[in-house]
Amino acid sequence: MSRKIFGLLLALAVVAALAPAANLDFNNPTGTQGLIMIDKLGGFVRFFDPRSLSELSSFAIPDGPPHELAISPDHKTAYIPIYGDGVYGRNPHPGHVIAVVDLASKKMTGTIDVSPYIAPHGLQVDSKGTLYATCDLSRKFLVIDPKTRTITAAIDTEGTGHWIAVLPDGSKAYVANKNDRPFVSVIDIKARKMTGKIDMPNGTQGITVSPDGKRVLAVDYKDPKFMVIDTATDKIVDTVAVEKNQTGPFRVKYSPDGSKLVTCDSQAGLANILSTADLHGKQTVLTVGKTPFGIAFSADSKTALVSNHGDGTISVIDLPGAKVVKTFKAGTGIETLAYY
Repeated sequence: MSRKIFGLLLALAVVAALAPAANLDFNNPTGTQGLIMIDKLGGFVRFFDPRSLSELSSFAIPDGPPHELAISPDHKTAYIPIYGDGVYGRNPHPGHVIAVVDLASKKMTGTIDVSPYIAPHGLQVDSKGTLYATCDLSRKFLVIDPKTRTITAAIDTEGTGHWIAVLPDGSKAYVANKNDRPFVSVIDIKARKMTGKIDMPNGTQGITVSPDGKRVLAVDYKDPKFMVIDTATDKIVDTVAVEKNQTGPFRVKYSPDGSKLVTCDSQAGLANILSTADLHGKQTVLTVGKTPFGIAFSADSKTALVSNHGDGTISVIDLPGAKVVKTFKAGTGIETLAYY
């Protein structure tokens, strides 16, 4: 092999290693270049080495604690909503900006002002990089151009939408209204309007979409179960009980390869692992830390991190081995986190 060809192959290998995975679910990001954590209780954004899991740097978020997280498809930018100084249902001084963070420099580079709308929380992106946000106190679903940092549409949700799931093709969004309204709001993004309601009598907690966009999982706000929604018909086609949980899981996420689901029960301190091949099959139930909130997956789908918001720790789960292999300290109370 000539030096020229060898050099070309080496360069291609380096590019492939640095690029985000081609089949990545944009709203369940993963990668090998970094690990970002949103320390809601501490008011910081924190960066960790994805291999050693040691903290590299951090910075405080001004004007209120950060909550959720979205990462641009090219993995260059993170978006973090400044929700306000309270929590859902008790947010006396709601925020109105979304922080913009450059992932290469690990620094905040500006904000997106969503005024007159307030209390931005759930964030999603699509393949083109369009940013979507719910403002729960304003009962709006926002479509945002991150390049111009402007709102291009504000759509009524009829409920205090807290979290959202946007289909991979950017055609529809599903808005979880917690216990404010007994339905999931269905948004036609192209038509810029709410087009349906999916009954959730107890309200909705976590919500996520499958990597192929064919299913949305909406967690019951009260009971330990989640509903499976067919996105072609917007009908509930299955209900899955989550074993040993005391209430509906706080969050549910698919592994990058789509083979596993992980849920976390913020009351009992549990993480459940389910096989997507058989949602009614055997579940692995693991004890993690206090008040688990966030879930992140390594790019090879072998490791899941669960952030324990109540005790400032992270539980490291070996997914093939179905066990917690490590717990380490991270901030004061991490709401969510992601590899990139």
